[in-house]
Amino acid sequence: MRKLFAKHFTPSQKFPSPFGEGLGVRLGMSRGVVLLLFMLPLFAYSQVVFEPDGTTLEQASVKAKAENKLIFLDCYTQWCGPCKKMSKEVFPLAEVGAVMNPKFVNIKIDMESAYGAPLAKKLQIQAYPTFVIFNADAQEISRFLGYHAAGDFLKVLEEKGKDDASAAFKARFDNGERNPKFLQDYLASLTAAYKGDEANTVAEAILDGKEESFAADSTLRMIFFRNITNPFAKSFIYTAQHPEALKEAIGAMPVEMKIQNVLNGYQRQLINEADGTATLDQQSYDRFSALLDQLNIANADHYRLTTLITLAEKQKDFKAYIAYVKQYLANPALDADDMQLARWVRPFSGPDADAKGKEEMKALLRQRLDEIATGKRQPMTMVGNMKLSRPTDDLLRVLIDAMDGKMPGQ
Repeated sequence: MRKLFAKHFTPSQKFPSPFGEGLGVRLGMSRGVVLLLFMLPLFAYSQVVFEPDGTTLEQASVKAKAENKLIFLDCYTQWCGPCKKMSKEVFPLAEVGAVMNPKFVNIKIDMESAYGAPLAKKLQIQAYPTFVIFNADAQEISRFLGYHAAGDFLKVLEEKGKDDASAAFKARFDNGERNPKFLQDYLASLTAAYKGDEANTVAEAILDGKEESFAADSTLRMIFFRNITNPFAKSFIYTAQHPEALKEAIGAMPVEMKIQNVLNGYQRQLINEADGTATLDQQSYDRFSALLDQLNIANADHYRLTTLITLAEKQKDFKAYIAYVKQYLANPALDADDMQLARWVRPFSGPDADAKGKEEMKALLRQRLDEIATGKRQPMTMVGNMKLSRPTDDLLRVLIDAMDGKMPGQ
């Protein structure tokens, strides 16, 4: 303590008193100790104090109970620009620390770390940064998202720190309340908080029994499109099997895109990642596969095979990866366009890529170029509404050259 004090003051210095110039204190070592104790609160609140890296939500809960505090969780990723901006510009400010440190146990968790990834899935974190406020028992009170300048951040923090509507809504829902107005209010709260899984559950409750009629109601249509994410929802199953009424109300394209988006979204949940490993949730995969058959989806094998292709890439099983890609290309019910084929090249683009897999992928690209050259296929010049800068046969040639270590034009 003496060394710390001596670093900033010499014994002969006068400390200016906040009560007036005449009340300055000439610093001797004993008075320096008194002064340091007087200033400790200023040091403590000089910035937001976060718990050490690696602190878990469970550990924060133990501390929050002991200190009678709430928990503030900063959900971030290494690549998130606004997350870094918050850490650089907002959390170091004294006025922010003065508000947060007495009230919260503050923790930061990388949502792509071994601990953070499953927590992100559990908390339904979909955007970064997301700030979540919990009570001492680690029960969520509220959340908010995105970069905020200090003043705005403190205003939102004050509002969210007092708002326990989320927990109250959940308790009422879990106790069986299904009043239409309550369900609409709860859904709006969940939607605003980007809590997709819970919002889907409430949306299913709102649409329950209305599967065959909701297409005629604009409010219910909006709920279906905005909040239904579960392919096993009754409203989704009915729509996938009988899309005519909804297509007549709003057009075919939005309905087809909704069906694709729900199936693609669920497909991504079939692979579990933890501690650097990836495994297939076989039970969920089999259930999803059976659902695809029930829905009579024309390209059902697309969802099955792309799941397995993604799994093989994450497991670095390139033999299986190439085998699944070949199965996809050989399936008469499926058609991988040139851009999809180009995306499948990704694991073999680096100089240290699997050599055998690289040769097999180059063979598949050359086969596609032969199909274009003979007129069996036409090269793509558009992706959706976007015009490509060059036709895709040029792209495929560039990819082959790149895998051979050649620069474009060599």
